[in-house]
Amino acid sequence: MNDFYTHIRKECLVPWINGWQQPTGVEVREVIRRAGLTGREAADLVGLSEKGGGRQIRRWISGESHIPYAAWAIFCEVAGLGKIWAADDQSS
Repeated sequence: MNDFYTHIRKECLVPWINGWQQPTGVEVREVIRRAGLTGREAADLVGLSEKGGGRQIRRWISGESHIPYAAWAIFCEVAGLGKIWAADDQSS
């Protein structure tokens, strides 16, 4: 069995306000894979329509369109990458 996985850039795993960078299609596909979701399940999770949701997921994966930060953040949380929207305040 191949345990190969795609690296997710740290710039894609930060709060929007901290300079979040758009993930590549490969990164989107990898996070959905790590979350254990099918395209339809991913679409349902982020509230995409029954009719065109799967197509939108494919557009994000192909790089044809950009994934919204909110959808990306939900996928990251489900994939076990943490709550990327939460500021990491360890100064106290």
